Amino acid sequence: MTAPNPVIPVPPADLPGTLGELRAAGHRYRTVKQELRDNLLARMRAGADRFPGIVGYDDTVLPEVERALLAGHDVVLLGERGQGKTRLIRSLAALLDEWTPVIAGSVLNEHPLHPLTPASRAQVAEAGDDLPVGWLHRSMRYGEKLATPDTSVGDLIGDVDPIRIAQGRTLGDPETIHFGLVPRTNRGIFAVNELPDLAERIQVALLNVLEERDIQVRGYQLRLPLDLLLVASANPDDYTNRGRIITPLKDRFGAEIRTHYPVDLDLELALIRQEADLVAEVPEHVLEVLARFARAVRESPSVDPRSGVSARFAIAAAETVAGAALRRAGLLAAGSASGAGDATVRPEAPVARVGDAVSVTSTLRGKVEFESGEEGREVEILAHLLRTATAETFRARLAGLDLSGFTELVAEGTVVETGELVSSAELLRQVGTVPGLAKVLDRLGMGDAPIPEEAAAGVEFVLEGLHLTRRLGKDVTDSGRTVYGGRG
Repeated sequence: MTAPNPVIPVPPADLPGTLGELRAAGHRYRTVKQELRDNLLARMRAGADRFPGIVGYDDTVLPEVERALLAGHDVVLLGERGQGKTRLIRSLAALLDEWTPVIAGSVLNEHPLHPLTPASRAQVAEAGDDLPVGWLHRSMRYGEKLATPDTSVGDLIGDVDPIRIAQGRTLGDPETIHFGLVPRTNRGIFAVNELPDLAERIQVALLNVLEERDIQVRGYQLRLPLDLLLVASANPDDYTNRGRIITPLKDRFGAEIRTHYPVDLDLELALIRQEADLVAEVPEHVLEVLARFARAVRESPSVDPRSGVSARFAIAAAETVAGAALRRAGLLAAGSASGAGDATVRPEAPVARVGDAVSVTSTLRGKVEFESGEEGREVEILAHLLRTATAETFRARLAGLDLSGFTELVAEGTVVETGELVSSAELLRQVGTVPGLAKVLDRLGMGDAPIPEEAAAGVEFVLEGLHLTRRLGKDVTDSGRTVYGGRG
């Protein structure tokens, strides 16, 4: 089964349909960089969001991007993996005009008031004000290429089309050229992701695009003054590892901007909330554990800092924890159906607990590049960092609360058993009425009337936190269940 074609926006019926109507409407030609500058300034003056969906860059990266756009500079973004470079680049297309006029049928998106090719200039001269005008939506004015070692000049710039030669055109005719991705994005934004992976001899082909704003194809004396914004992304270490950006090409970019991971915990949490596709409820304290976990992995001396730890790590962790909660709900429902069956039993709602996070240490270790001396200890290192993140969240969330009700609960040999397949009803039954539980749940943001699954998530978090702060003992059974009880 093939994927459905993307929906191409239909231009409004009241837009001019000919060159004469376009002139009568007072339309004026602007370059792409002028267009971006005008629209960015308009959003600034209106107090509108200039880069929707970009989290954590308001005071650092985005001001530099705005200065580059206002200056009319091509840009290269430098940063480790998973810092949102591609998303930021793609968001620039929203600063283009929603609709822009083009000569109907032009593969280079030529403006009716500014034709480039000899054929289009002849077409404008012949048709005059009756020249048909098409309209291009801004979503169609963005082009992107992931740089790979096998990328050719023909892919980016263009090459001679032998079929057109066979049809009788001469080699000196520009119509014999099959244009590549860059000229086909004329009057738009073109992005090269992972630029250092582009072979150095291919990078040379971009020199004219960035400086002289034209292209060269084989031996053609062809000058096409392209109108576009060129943006590239790169990992800083790529300059010396997988490849490098050649010096003349770096010199032609007007702005080099460094990206970064979220600078504080709140931004890390905001990014997880925005990006994670959660199939179950994940309480705020569990999300905070995962955010602290991602930051701890990033800062660990056991992890290669040159590679970085992508923001996708924390996002995938949240999705994995939600999946574990959904799995528990499904298996407990199956267990109820196969038993005696009580129609009054309430099915388990999928709500994540802090214990569900244990699974991420094995499933996500492939997202982390460890130092060479840590081979074989990857899961052990991640498990230690997860425990550290849980303890830090416990202290931050529940500092100052009287938790003696929980410690007294197990002081005389009582044990509380939990685990991936322990239902919330079973967990709450073991705990019973605990002094201070209501305050705990309120501090965890679960409100005045949490459902049993939320209350169970709060109880498990307190028990784990007390264990990590050496106030409760903990044991893991052969069946994988966790037993809390006794002094740690």
